[in-house]
Amino acid sequence: MKKSLKYLPLFLCIVLVFSLLSGCSKNTPSTSSANDKIKVGALFELTGQVASYGTSEYNAVKLYIDDVNKNGGLLGKQIELLKTDNKSASDESINQATKLIVQDKVVAILGPATTGATKAASSIAMDKKVPLITPSGTSLDVTVDPNTNKVKSEIFRACYTDPYQGKVMGEFAAKDLKAKNAILYIDDKSDYSKGLAQSFKEQFEKLGGKIIDKEAYVANDQDFKSALTKIKGLNADVIFVPGYYQDTAKIVRQAREMGINTPFLGGDGWDSPDLVKIAGASALNNVYYSNHFISSDPDKTVQDFIQKYKAAYGVEPDAFAALGYDSAGMLVQAIKNANSADPAKITDALSKLQNFKGVTGSITIDKQHNPIKQTVIIELKDGKQILKKKISAK
Repeated sequence: MKKSLKYLPLFLCIVLVFSLLSGCSKNTPSTSSANDKIKVGALFELTGQVASYGTSEYNAVKLYIDDVNKNGGLLGKQIELLKTDNKSASDESINQATKLIVQDKVVAILGPATTGATKAASSIAMDKKVPLITPSGTSLDVTVDPNTNKVKSEIFRACYTDPYQGKVMGEFAAKDLKAKNAILYIDDKSDYSKGLAQSFKEQFEKLGGKIIDKEAYVANDQDFKSALTKIKGLNADVIFVPGYYQDTAKIVRQAREMGINTPFLGGDGWDSPDLVKIAGASALNNVYYSNHFISSDPDKTVQDFIQKYKAAYGVEPDAFAALGYDSAGMLVQAIKNANSADPAKITDALSKLQNFKGVTGSITIDKQHNPIKQTVIIELKDGKQILKKKISAK
């Protein structure tokens, strides 16, 4: 008897270890049902260079998820939204995506906002077979591998692509503004900027227009007067600047100060509440850019969203908030359609999503995991957004 008691502590330790391992094995990414909750990762640029984008998107995602939880949750469970910050950096996107999937066991990730951060996080999502929806990662290679031309099975987006909006703006310049020539002024280090410029050029030239000059700047530059002096002397019909608001606001402000009153055109990177703060309202007259959403749209879905967002955060939502809201809606609808929180089933349901009524339009996912939906072109007048044109889904 004494001999057997000698080994009792060792026996109890072994039982305890096996009990712990057994408990851990139940909490897998395919169920994520601990505490009867569905875990979803929110991976956004909350600090750093493009924090404005990520913050808008995270706020809208949280708004949507909170509303779902208040109304009974999803599949009889509450959604637990796990907030992470990639600090506007690709390497941190990898770190945070790994944490969310491996440690926190999320069933899906919403975000990031930008193309580079999304591609970084996507590598982890694909490896672990967990779906990821970027609200605003616009580059073609976000959802399609450029080397193999194969669709990245777990990666989806709520926004349209760079080539699409570049084409839309090239057509708008030629047909609506009757421009015969144009200047491209791009961030030569940005895939986003170069992608839009290339598709703008192709469509503009296809319609008979001519690119008479191409200038480049570096993100976060403060003085653009040298290039603008050259641009001024060319008397172009339009100037296409496909960049992010931090730079485009300074460019257009300095251009106006130099007496350049030529129309400026851009993409969705222009959209931010900070654009007017940096450029000044008067400098933004005769400015047009493609976007996903405009707050003056009378559609009930749009207006309901605006009222909820303003009530929650005290400001009017921008397009990035609208895209964040729609990405959360797409995920919730996919989980409903799958009747499951299993990542593989969510991925399959997302690939088959049709006619989802979002803030940025009715969304159907195509074979390359891009949304088929409407586009709007915004004109700025004294800092206010005016709907210039609405282009239906093609």
